[in-house]
Amino acid sequence: MILLQEFNKTFDTWLETLEQYSPDYLIIKPDRESWSLGQVFMHLINEMQYYITQIEACLQHNDNVSEKMKETAVNMFANNAFPDERIKGDPESSTKIQQPTGKALLQSEMKEIKSRMNELWADISRNESKVKTMHPGLGYFNAREWFQ
Repeated sequence: MILLQEFNKTFDTWLETLEQYSPDYLIIKPDRESWSLGQVFMHLINEMQYYITQIEACLQHNDNVSEKMKETAVNMFANNAFPDERIKGDPESSTKIQQPTGKALLQSEMKEIKSRMNELWADISRNESKVKTMHPGLGYFNAREWFQ
């Protein structure tokens, strides 16, 4: 239950933060190679939608039970946080994440994801599945780990 509370607290912080910015401000990029704040939200939305499909797969299949996450992921889960460092990716990645078409769309998508994740938490709590799916860089996660 603590994990759900922390998720909702974090998500509410993101929603409150989004509320503070104008649509014009959301698409300003600090430089050519960086993302705008709107692109950061688009990335969060895209990743969370992917995580939702992974949670659903973990709850519906019987694969990869014995697979493990990578050591990097073990540390992240133990700390319940990403490493405290700025990630500088491929300079072209700033063109791959679309700018949002509007603030209302971001708000709507974020609220929909929050609602769906809360529904999935109920399924995860009832089903202690050991099934795992592969994260492209961090190894295999079960439904609870994808949620975290």
